[in-house]
Amino acid sequence: MDKLVYIIRHGETEYNRQGIVQGGGVDSSLNATGRAQAEAFYRAYGELPFEAVLTSRLKRTHETVAPFLRQGLAWEQFAEINEMSWGDHEGKKSTPSSHAEYRAVVAAWQRGDYTAAMPRGESAAELGARLQRFIDHLRQRQETLLLVCAHGRTMRGLMCLLQGLPLSAMHQFEHSNTGLWLVQQQAGDFTLLKENDTLHLSQIHA
Repeated sequence: MDKLVYIIRHGETEYNRQGIVQGGGVDSSLNATGRAQAEAFYRAYGELPFEAVLTSRLKRTHETVAPFLRQGLAWEQFAEINEMSWGDHEGKKSTPSSHAEYRAVVAAWQRGDYTAAMPRGESAAELGARLQRFIDHLRQRQETLLLVCAHGRTMRGLMCLLQGLPLSAMHQFEHSNTGLWLVQQQAGDFTLLKENDTLHLSQIHA
């Protein structure tokens, strides 16, 4: 059965704007810009006959898809697509030293060392394991049109795994607030049709 999955990142939060690390342990809300982004996405795609909305358990994803939920669409939350845990750095503004530590961890992932993690944070291997559980669930669902709202690093990991790429390629996938990734599933295989599409935001950036 062919399936189309619209996957978006949540709208902007004040933490995003201020450069504060969020991760899976910070349950922040959208700011005014984020709410405008969510409404813009809804104006562009609100008439599509989505059969269900899937989000993480963090409220920034819930608030992003709120206009769709007001239609009464079926809604399920999955911890598997929560944002990656950045450990001790969550809730803190990025500094030169913390950014250097982050870059070192990302460089390790790019070398294929998926055990690397920020202090008391999540490794790429741990992230990949839970994302794979979500993908396995996605494959089994019977709907043909789904909306998924997740997070930046989660999006990077999903795009790798959906396309059969190693997690060392995560850095290749840029992500914007409410950027759209359109994925088609055919016979269990996934094809990327749109990548970080933000055309719907042109009206609020004009």
